[in-house]
Amino acid sequence: MSIKIDTKFDVYSDTPSGRDPDSHSSTLRRYHKLLWSKSLPNGSAFTLSDEHPKCYLKHESELGDFYFSSDGLGHTYRFVRSMTKVIDSVSIEEMDTFYAICSTVGAYIIFPSQKVDGKITINGARGLNWKIKDRFDLTLECIRCYYQNQYSPLSDTLERYANFFALFESFQGYVEFFLLQDMVARDGKSVEFFLPFQGFDGYPLPSDFDNYQIYKSHLTDFITARNKLVDKCAINM
Repeated sequence: MSIKIDTKFDVYSDTPSGRDPDSHSSTLRRYHKLLWSKSLPNGSAFTLSDEHPKCYLKHESELGDFYFSSDGLGHTYRFVRSMTKVIDSVSIEEMDTFYAICSTVGAYIIFPSQKVDGKITINGARGLNWKIKDRFDLTLECIRCYYQNQYSPLSDTLERYANFFALFESFQGYVEFFLLQDMVARDGKSVEFFLPFQGFDGYPLPSDFDNYQIYKSHLTDFITARNKLVDKCAINM
C-alpha cells in the first residue's frame, strides 16, 4: 500500500504566517515520521512517534531514546543581511522559484534535538558556525569527517551525538538512510559541494552573483533529485 507524500507540497502553506515550518508545519512533521521510520543498516526497526508532548519526533527502543527536530537543507539566504547585494541582483521570479523548491520535503532533514551537557545542538551549531553558515553540503562534509575520525568545524558538536551517528554505522549508511546519495560522488566517499570547496577557511556564502547562480543551480538539482528518491520511497511504503 502506497502512502501519499506530495513532493510538490509547499510546507509554508500549512504553517502560520511568520512561523517556521520546521516546528509548525503538521504536514512536514508527518512526512518526516513516514520517511525516517524504517530499518537501520543493521536491520533494526527505527520507528518515530509524534505522540510525545513537547517533542517533535521521538524514537524509543533498546537502541536508546532519541528526540528529533526538523531542519532545512535548502537555504536561499534571501533574508540574510550580508547577502543583500547579491540577492538584489537576482530577479524576483527567479528567487521565488528557488524559494519554492527549498520549501518542499526534499529540502528538509531531522537532527537530534536534545541538548547534551547543556551545549548547542547540531541544528544550532551548523547555523551559528561562521565556517558553515547553514550550508548543508558543508555540514555533510563535517559528518563525513566525523565518520573518518577527521577534524571539522563541527567536530565537538557531532561527537556529542555519537550514539545517533552510530545507528547508521558508516558515512554511506547515513547518506543512504537520509536519501542524500545525490550529494555524494559515485565512489560514495566524497561530498559533491554546491560551491568549489578548498577547505573550511574560506567564507561559506556565495560572494557574488555568479557564485550565487552556481550555488542555486547545484542546490536546486540536489533537492529535485532527492524529491525523486522520496517519491520512490513513498511507493514502497
